[in-house]
Amino acid sequence: MNTSSKIDKEYNQRTSQQNRALHLYFQLVADALNDAGLDMRTVLKPEIEIPWSKASVKEYLWRPIQMIQLQKKSTIQLTTKDIDTIYDTLNLFLAQQGIHEPFPSLDEIMRRELEGSSDIHT
Repeated sequence: MNTSSKIDKEYNQRTSQQNRALHLYFQLVADALNDAGLDMRTVLKPEIEIPWSKASVKEYLWRPIQMIQLQKKSTIQLTTKDIDTIYDTLNLFLAQQGIHEPFPSLDEIMRRELEGSSDIHT
């Protein structure tokens, strides 16, 4: 058994609440980047103006960090500790862009679900 497998077994796989928080976070980051005028062109590709979405935050910001830091392709593979690790790295990058989006709390998830304001289950 390799070392990373031993370490992963010490942490639980992400919970359904963490999954909802993770996808809510993607939407919140997308909104914050768009509100700051930092479209995908500004952050990633200067030739084309492309607004951020929950899916693009996941694919172009979160997943590359996940792959480099943890060598895990899918968010399904993430442990509770993995989410903290990736969030810390992404939060540092976003801070350099003038953006800070706290990771959603359980209260925030429940409030949004009750309001029906966004689909955070995908």
